[in-house]
Amino acid sequence: MTEYGRGQGSEPWHPEDPLYGDGGWGGQQAQQGGQSAYGGRPQHHPQQPQQTSGPEYGDWGTGGQAAYGQDGQQYQDYGQQQYPGQGGQQHDQHGGQHYDQQGGSQYDQQQPYDNGGGWAGDAQPHIPYPAEPVDPYTQQPAGYEGEQPDFYGTPDAYPPPEPPARRTGDPEPVTDWDPGPDQGEAAFFAGGDDDGDGDEQPGGRRGRGSDRRGRGGKNKKGRNGIACLVVVAVFGGGLAGIGYFGLQFYQDRFGEAPDFAGDGNGEQVSVTIPPGASGSEMGNILKRAGVVKSVDAFVVAQNANPQGKSIQDGVYTLEKEMSADSAVELMLSPESKNNLIIAEGRRNAEIYQLIDKRLEVESGTTAKVAQEEWKELGLPDWARNHEGVKDPLEGFLYPSSYPVAKGQKPEDVLKQMVQRATATYEELGVEKKAESLGLENPWQLVTVASLVQAEGTSHDDFRKMAEVIYNRLKPANPQTNGMLEFDSTYNYIKNQSKIDLTLAELRNYDNPYNTYYYRGLPPGPISNPGEDAIKGALDPTDDGWYYFISMDGKTSKFTRTNDEHQRLVDQWNASRNK
Repeated sequence: MTEYGRGQGSEPWHPEDPLYGDGGWGGQQAQQGGQSAYGGRPQHHPQQPQQTSGPEYGDWGTGGQAAYGQDGQQYQDYGQQQYPGQGGQQHDQHGGQHYDQQGGSQYDQQQPYDNGGGWAGDAQPHIPYPAEPVDPYTQQPAGYEGEQPDFYGTPDAYPPPEPPARRTGDPEPVTDWDPGPDQGEAAFFAGGDDDGDGDEQPGGRRGRGSDRRGRGGKNKKGRNGIACLVVVAVFGGGLAGIGYFGLQFYQDRFGEAPDFAGDGNGEQVSVTIPPGASGSEMGNILKRAGVVKSVDAFVVAQNANPQGKSIQDGVYTLEKEMSADSAVELMLSPESKNNLIIAEGRRNAEIYQLIDKRLEVESGTTAKVAQEEWKELGLPDWARNHEGVKDPLEGFLYPSSYPVAKGQKPEDVLKQMVQRATATYEELGVEKKAESLGLENPWQLVTVASLVQAEGTSHDDFRKMAEVIYNRLKPANPQTNGMLEFDSTYNYIKNQSKIDLTLAELRNYDNPYNTYYYRGLPPGPISNPGEDAIKGALDPTDDGWYYFISMDGKTSKFTRTNDEHQRLVDQWNASRNK
């Protein structure tokens, strides 16, 4: 019979079977002996013919589990012993229970175990089956044959027991699905359909990945393939970018700088190099003008030339598309430099004419700009608003070399000069030292410096000339009574440079700049002093000099009294009459 006594049973176990005598279904030992657990009596089934040798239900109690009896064999294992602590105790739970056709009858008498290996009575009445048998495990109704429910078909149930001949070992654990070299990889990148045969495994089972896709309804392989391609593209682009920038870095650091070849294409261009410009700054100016191809090429060429560091500020006439070496060599040549040179002691009127000529503008253009826009050209506060000044910019067009070329504006050139003068005066301390020299303000100190520059014949004369000025400015001095009496002031107002001037001419001309007519300093500077003249005005000698005269136009002789001075004048006049 089957495990529920309905139908034919399996073959009997052989005593030599290694599993002979095991616990059976319920984990209990089978009975030994020659008699069936039902006392050898045949058992009838409602829908099957009576079988005399088939197994019957035994006792389902805790004391003993029914075993199969066939061909007169009977298991008598429980016939020789009783459970400890029970003795002749009867079973109330299952041993005394029987099935009634109406489902309501039960055994009223419990059956103790017999020492002879059977039940207590010699005869066991037939136990009729109820209309709907009950599953002994779950107490659920069970059908017959085709209507019988499958209690082992659920996913969580244990597999049904098998006879010894049909038992197999434990199934091998299911590992992750391997698509194989041909199918899975191709489908992975091709985004193939998950419903294809490639997902089937032997035995009609699908892989673990197939079950997940069946539940999720998503084509994960297709998405993974796209994601993989995106990652490859991103990494590929990153590597390409790194390679490009790495090449640029290598070329910038270790490669040769781009450069033109030759001495230029014949097209001339003027470039202005500001004061204090470094090699890289010069290179940037030349590159913007189209002279050189790269800044690095110019810097390398300048450093390679022994005289490269001596390139001065100024305006240079070069050609476009020159090699860096050619540009450096031409800038070192005097032929390329086209700066405007302002000499020490020049008056503003002369400088205005030089600027007009260099800018190739109409004569008087720069003078007009200076007259109308002098307040916007950068004069310091202490150089403004002085009465009687002929030219407010006088003394502030500092002597130096300036890059001036056609196309520039006059005001831009004047601003450069004023800026240079202001910076020099501040550096030398003109504003701080004016009062210590007995002057009212820095403006007067610049005026003194301009007189020193105009009257002195050499740099060695400047300190003595400054002392002469300071001594004569003293109102109570016994030699001049506060009168300067400088010919240069008269020539300035007359815009001339004469030497032969008579006393009548000098003393009869009424003008604030005429120091023969007015005591003290003129209203403002009469020239643009250089650095040495300014330093001489800041640091005069203290030897008591009041007079001076130049005998040869190159050097001056200084005296303390008017008598000494007159003797020198007579010598000079005598030398001229020869």
